[in-house]
Amino acid sequence: MSKRSTFANIFPILVIVVCYAVSYIIWEFYLGDPDNFVDEHREKPKVGNIAGVMYKGGFMVPIILTQLLMVIVFTIERLLTITRARGTGNAANFVRRVQYHLASNDLDAAERECDKQRGSVANVIKSGLKKYREMVVNTQLTHEQKVLAIQKEIEEATALELPMLQRNLPFIATIAPLGTLTGLIGTVFGMIRAFSAMGQSGAADSVALSIGISEALVNTATGITTSALAIIAYSYFSTRIDTLTYLIDEAGYSITNTFSAQHN
Repeated sequence: MSKRSTFANIFPILVIVVCYAVSYIIWEFYLGDPDNFVDEHREKPKVGNIAGVMYKGGFMVPIILTQLLMVIVFTIERLLTITRARGTGNAANFVRRVQYHLASNDLDAAERECDKQRGSVANVIKSGLKKYREMVVNTQLTHEQKVLAIQKEIEEATALELPMLQRNLPFIATIAPLGTLTGLIGTVFGMIRAFSAMGQSGAADSVALSIGISEALVNTATGITTSALAIIAYSYFSTRIDTLTYLIDEAGYSITNTFSAQHN
């Protein structure tokens, strides 16, 4: 197993651990800064102090913040990866240029386009072009076998590239519903605290009541925000990957179709 593959496997674990550590530090030392409260025991936030209110959201806050930071980190990582996969320049124009060179039976020019473009689409097309060149001079296989060989080469190259494009997307997809559910759990804890304050004998504890409501609202808002960002990120990257896959399929069809037309 290569070092790159090993790092790719442990990267999600590192992200989870680091994001939780950062989230706990934010919750304990920034949101829980004594300056955000009117008392030294950090029981009552100052009026209008959002950080203090968020701190009173309880132990669920760093858990939800961990998920939020994970969405941000995985979004940045996927954005960089898919941008590299697209290569330089416009991928759709690149495919059209390759199709033009194939129609002109200029394999050298088509391969030069791949070298200039780089990225996943170019890698798959270049693998297909190499097999195309091999099949042109092959005298042992039938025409149908040559076409199948080119198709198989393109499929294998695609199978190597797609996992790289889709890596870590399942984490974003998982956080999408999990953020809301975690926020709801925090909401339940907050409402339990609020009703406990209301159920006390005599006058209700207004401080405990407000803390319970704050915990409920903070966790709900943070959880929904996390889920919304995860859904947007997942939909965006899925669309980008589908576009790249379509371009790969289009280019692969052009390669096999051109070979069938020009080499009987």
